[in-house]
Amino acid sequence: MRLFKAQHKKMNDEALMQAIANGDKFAFDEIYHRYASPLLGYFMRLLWRDREKAEDFVHDIFAKIINKPESFDVTRSFKTWLYSVANNMCKNEYKKQEVRRGTSNGLDNHFALFDPSSNVLNEVQDMIFQEAFQKSMTDLDQKHKEVFALRHMDGLSIKEISEVLETNEGTIKSRLFYATKYLAASLSEFNPLENR
Repeated sequence: MRLFKAQHKKMNDEALMQAIANGDKFAFDEIYHRYASPLLGYFMRLLWRDREKAEDFVHDIFAKIINKPESFDVTRSFKTWLYSVANNMCKNEYKKQEVRRGTSNGLDNHFALFDPSSNVLNEVQDMIFQEAFQKSMTDLDQKHKEVFALRHMDGLSIKEISEVLETNEGTIKSRLFYATKYLAASLSEFNPLENR
């Protein structure tokens, strides 16, 4: 069994998907190991930091892979295909949430237990920055937010983002430039060079 696992680690994503289509459970395990954590982070960023919803989406995307592996075109990049599926899932969720926009359950999400060994000042500064960053990301429109997240948080290349979003590379670069410029301006108070 260990031999199979070692063999699967050497396979590229596309070969693993072919093996999954042939019923290879270890190939699925390897794909899951490679992408579950990055996808969770992707969904967390694009789905309002809702961990439960992000975990559900990760489950759903892997259920699709195991139930319909033939939906993947082996001539394409698996990573690009996977993020295209994830992106479409987010778009569908945004459409559902449009109706509920502006409602709140009134609960404060910032409760935390005190840890006396922690560096409180650093933690507070980090928390303030994270809140400001999340607010700035929320203020970005969807097309700029998704390009920024795919590039800087998920590490996709401009070409890969272009394929995921089915948009030309020039448009991707323009959106990325706008998003970066907007975030830099809205978070300028955290730039030590501007606060001398």
